[in-house]
This record gives sequence, C-alpha cells and structure tokens, in this order.
Amino acid sequence: MYIVHSIILGIVEGITEFLPISSTAHLVVAEKALGFKDESEIYTVVIQLGAIVAASWFFRKSILEQFALIIKKDPRGFDFLKALLIGLVPAGVIGFIVEQTIGIPSSITLIGWALLLGGIILLMVEKKVDKLPLDKESNIDYTTITPKKALAIGIGQCFAIIPGVSRSGATIATGLMSGINRPTATAFSFFLSIPIMIAASLLKLVTDYDQLPTVSGGVSSLLVGIAVSFVTAFFVVGWLLRYVQRHDFKPFAYYRILAGIVILFFL
Repeated sequence: MYIVHSIILGIVEGITEFLPISSTAHLVVAEKALGFKDESEIYTVVIQLGAIVAASWFFRKSILEQFALIIKKDPRGFDFLKALLIGLVPAGVIGFIVEQTIGIPSSITLIGWALLLGGIILLMVEKKVDKLPLDKESNIDYTTITPKKALAIGIGQCFAIIPGVSRSGATIATGLMSGINRPTATAFSFFLSIPIMIAASLLKLVTDYDQLPTVSGGVSSLLVGIAVSFVTAFFVVGWLLRYVQRHDFKPFAYYRILAGIVILFFL
C-alpha cells in the first residue's frame, strides 16, 4: 500500500513542481488525504530530486551550450552565469537561515491562504503585463535577463519558502513584471530551481537521514516517489514550455484561487 501511495505522490510532485500552483501544497494535502506519514517532511523535500533531475535532463542541451560559451570566453555565457548566480543568492541565503532557525511551517491554513492570495497576485500580474505578439514572444532570449532583473527574480523566489506560494510561480511572475517574455521567464525559472532544489534536498537528506524510518514505506517508498516524479516531470516540463508560447497563466491563477478556497473552507 505504501508503494501505491508513493506512486500517487510521485505523480503529484512531477505534475505540480514546475507549474505555478505549488508542489509543496499539493504534496502536503495529498499526504494527509492518503494518511501518509512524513512528520519530518523529509519525503516532501527529497522527492523533488526526481523532478529536478528531469528538468536537468530536459535542458541538458541548453546547459551544455552555456558551458561551451563560457569555455569560449563568450560574453553571453558569462552574462548568463552572472544572472543565474545573482538570482540564486537571495533564496539560498534566506532559505538556509529560515531552515536552520525558525523552520518552515506547513499548516493547511497557511497553504490555503498562500494558494488563494498567490492566485490573485498572478491574475494581477497578468493584467499588468503587456502582451507581446505570439510569434515574437515564443523565443527564449537569455540576453534580456540583466543583473537587475535577475536580482528581482531572486528576491521573488524567496517568497517560495512559504508553503503554497510556488517557486516557479514566484520567479515567473517576477520575471514577467521585470519585462522578460513568458518563455524566457519560464526557462530561467527552471535553471534557478535546479541548484536550489538539489541543495535543499541534499541538505534535508543529510540533516534528517535518521528520520527516514519514520516515513511510510521508508527508503523504498522514497526511491519509488523520486523515480515516478522524474518520469512525470519530464513530460510536464516539455508541455509547459510549449504552453507558454501561446497562452498566459490565468488558468493556473483561477485554479489556485479555487484550491485555496476549498482548502480553507472544507479542509
């Protein structure tokens, strides 16, 4: 039964990790609905490894291209690396401080409000963003990510520490408000998530490894969840990149609002 639960949670993680609807919120609610034990939240954090490996594999060509530019001493490679590092610093520093001090709360009420308010904010962002012609907006252009814009995106990512906020939603919304087009903001969000999530998962695994036996199904359950989230996330990443070429994020905003209301009033 634990393996079945882990498969379900792996699918939930893979689907929601890169969509602007918060994977943590969905995992916490799904775990409670299934009666899945994860008191130390090690499963909720470490299962992200599957999704992040999927994103890394999906973007392997782009990652190698950026490395090649750096090796060739091409300014574009160094500019992208600079933007990436600037975007990583705020969330990395604040996330580590919060994790090591007060900890990260995960109450259902907090998640409900975060989903609801996040959906409203996402709608407001969409209304303020000037729509570019679809044939122009479909191109990913990392050269448009200046250090100032990267810092703004990095600060926006800090809010993802709150369960229910959504890391991808926060970074993409901040990117759009900074004047970056939808595909570029989405792709850069993936790049930012890779080192942050790997670090968070490994840190959690090292510090709370002794808590693994308290998780339903133990190590085998975690491995199954990671594998399933990898497969599911791989297809979701490709779908999302195609989706943003011709659509906005309003459907996700409406979903967040509805999910928040259901959680607050019924759960």
